[in-house]
Formats: sequence, structure tokens, C-alpha cells
Amino acid sequence: MADLAWWQMTLIGLLFVWGGFVRSGLGFGGAVLTLPFLLMVYNAPLVYLPIISVHLLFFSGLTILQAHLRARSARRDGAAAPEAAGTVNWPFLRYAFALMLVPKLIGVAGVLTLPTTVVSSFIFVVVGAYAVSYILQRPFKSNSPRVDAGLLMLGGYVSGTSLIAAPLVVPVAASRVARHELRDTLFVLWFVLVAIKLAAFAWTGVDLQWRQHLWLLPCAAIGHVLGLRFHAYTLRADTAVFFRVLGVGLLAVSLVGLARMVSQALG
Repeated sequence: MADLAWWQMTLIGLLFVWGGFVRSGLGFGGAVLTLPFLLMVYNAPLVYLPIISVHLLFFSGLTILQAHLRARSARRDGAAAPEAAGTVNWPFLRYAFALMLVPKLIGVAGVLTLPTTVVSSFIFVVVGAYAVSYILQRPFKSNSPRVDAGLLMLGGYVSGTSLIAAPLVVPVAASRVARHELRDTLFVLWFVLVAIKLAAFAWTGVDLQWRQHLWLLPCAAIGHVLGLRFHAYTLRADTAVFFRVLGVGLLAVSLVGLARMVSQALG
């Protein structure tokens, strides 16, 4: 990045602010909604992916710790709010990890079973369908453990090959996890999955871009704080508002992803 123009560096910094906002505001989409635009500024995926991974580990760990401390304080004060019982749904995480870890390791090892374009296109079509259902206040609920299991396993595989598993995992989690638990539960899930990915980067000698963290971490921190305020707003709003926000986020993910697929096909 040292050879980039000032305007490129400025755009990259602003995009990391955006990524931090999305990540802490919704609990997903920080990579998918940021990476396509970063690549338009400077087309070097292996420069950005380690940075995004480290940011996710840092801020998700910080957010989970803060939520745990708030819940413990609420219990000590005798509060009856749902958050006092905790904001992480551990039974769902055990269920998700059991299904996702093996496909995750296969993806990390690079054992591809389908062309990337086929997998990615399928993901974003599914995302679009979910998004429209939430925006129209008709959230899709699988009613089929097999469908949920299939989405989580595919999400684990895609997480191993890239950082865009959220579109497959979020709808399953949203139908099984309470609203106040959704973001922090996803953060724990992403923390473990990204830790595996980052370990693979380090093992294979990929540059983790530690110098770039000196200025991009503060950029992401600004977005993180703004996202926390946005998340607090969504919890105060009614359920319809929450699902619309979720749907808009997912629809944005799907449109950006499909646009990338089309541009790659035409290019």
C-alpha cells in the first residue's frame, strides 16, 4: 500500500470505517459489504483479508467481553431484562460448530468441490430471497432441519475459501436465536471461524500486514463505535424495524455479490 496515491489511502480508510460500522451494527457483512469496494481501489485481496480478519477478531472479542460484563452487572443488580441472562446463544453455537467445522477445514485446505462462481452465485441468490422476505415482513423460516443444516455446512465451506459465509448463516441464526442474542452469537461464531482462517494465513506465510493496522485499526474503531450506537437503536425499535434493517443489509450483500459475479463474467 505504500505506493498508493493519497486519495486511494483516504478511500481505503473510509471503507474501513464503513466496515467497522456494519460489523458492530449488524454483526455480519463487514467483509462482504466492504471488500468489493476495497478491490476497486486497490485490487489485492491477500492484502485486505488478513487485515479484515484481525479487525474482526479484535472487535468481536471486545464486543463479546463488554456484553458479558453488562450481563453480569445486570444480574448482580437483579435486572429482569433479557440481556441479563446473557447475549450469546451457546446451544445454537454448539449446533452450528458441529455442522460447520469440517466443511470449514475442507475449504481452508483448498479442496474445491464446485467452481467459485457457482458457489458464490448460489449464495447471493439465496441471500436475495431471504432479504426480500424480511423487507416485506415475511421472514423465511425453514421448518426443515435438513435445509438449515445444509446452509450451515455450505456456509462453513465458503467461510474456509473466503469471508462471505454470513449470507448463508445469518438467516438460519435469525430464525433460531432471540433478537437481543443475534449479533453477539454471530460474533462468537465469526471469531472461531476467522481464527482458523487467520491461522492458515500465518501457516502459509501470507503477510498479515501488521504495519497497516497502525492506521486502519483506528479507522475501523470509529466505525465500530458508530455501529454500536446503531445496534442499540435497532434493539429499541420494534421487530418490524429490526427485520427490515436485517433485510436491507442482506439485500445489499446479495446485490454487491451478484454485481461482482456479472463483472467477472463479462471481464
